[in-house]
Amino acid sequence: MTLPSLRLKANADRRLRAGHLWVYSNEVDTAATPLSGFAAGDQAILEAAGGKALGIVALSPNNLICARLLSRDIKHVLDKSLLVHRINVALSLRERLFDQPCYRLIYGDSDLLPGLVVDRFGDILVVQLASAAMERNRDAVLEALVQVLKPRGVLWKNDSSARDAEGLERYVDTAFGVVPEWVPLEENGVKFEAPVLEGQKTGWFFDHRMNRARLAPYVKGKRVLDLFSYVGGWGVQAAAFGASEVMCVDASGFALDGVERNAALNGVGEKLTCVEGDVFAALRELKAADERFDVVIADPPAFIKRKKDLKNGEAAYRRLNETAMRMLNKDGILVSASCSMHLPEDDLQNILLGSARHLDRNIQLIERGGQGPDHPVHPAIPETRYIKSLICRILPNS
Repeated sequence: MTLPSLRLKANADRRLRAGHLWVYSNEVDTAATPLSGFAAGDQAILEAAGGKALGIVALSPNNLICARLLSRDIKHVLDKSLLVHRINVALSLRERLFDQPCYRLIYGDSDLLPGLVVDRFGDILVVQLASAAMERNRDAVLEALVQVLKPRGVLWKNDSSARDAEGLERYVDTAFGVVPEWVPLEENGVKFEAPVLEGQKTGWFFDHRMNRARLAPYVKGKRVLDLFSYVGGWGVQAAAFGASEVMCVDASGFALDGVERNAALNGVGEKLTCVEGDVFAALRELKAADERFDVVIADPPAFIKRKKDLKNGEAAYRRLNETAMRMLNKDGILVSASCSMHLPEDDLQNILLGSARHLDRNIQLIERGGQGPDHPVHPAIPETRYIKSLICRILPNS
């Protein structure tokens, strides 16, 4: 494959040489290599200002991040051969970490496959293609996955907003074999079924696996409130870990059907109560009814999806966590989580401190958690670290 060149301005290669993988549009020497000469999904040889080759990039010429490094060796373009190699490298990590074949197999830039996410549910793979380059090479992606994993079914779950910026249509389609509506998985010794066709994202959130495992010592014999419960990742595990009672709150009746389904799988259905409705409205009703809990889990969807949402998003986290604290008994545990990339952990900690002080409570930060090791962080790209989970003890101010 003969590739065109993408030339950088003077000194614009420093960040890439230091380990970063992204090229911004204002770093390109557009006089020498106009971005208008590329289509989304094209590959090119990235060159420093002096002409030295830096590697192969995939182009998104209309975006601020206009190119992403695929390989630092110009012999290795994005094709089936490279995909097979990178998938095998990613698989070797996950197989070292987990006894069960249930995990995030490919995590985009961190696994040197930008624009590709693959979640594995045993012999079922759910794949998200978030870039024009991956979409253009989807046949090679599929062939590589089938060769390495030999799955029973592969699902394209390409309905995320990330595709909009690449000018890609959204769709959900079976790519290979047979994919059932619900697929089994096991997490922390607890059995689940995930709704891969109709559920959120890939159907499951493997990123909080380790944080959910840490619930065990806090919930045994306790009354637990699980907010934004989805299909019970937190709540059903709390029940399986010995909670006396768990109340799951979610706006989706479909998700709560999943809670009941997963509770039954583990024989804890009698411990679970489901409340359908807006979480903030449900919290007001529970407070009015003078309900109290020993443990409250607050793992909301991202309140801050873009930097411009920061102020309103921080207010939403403050409102949620302050209300959650009000629901706790005198010596209660709050598990406060965030998947907002734009909310640093220190800011979440400050929100919790401010909420506790506003309620005249003392707060002890007991444990900090992040995303599981199947979501490895690229140290040059802070955007690859997005999960925060803080376990706090909330005490009276006395």
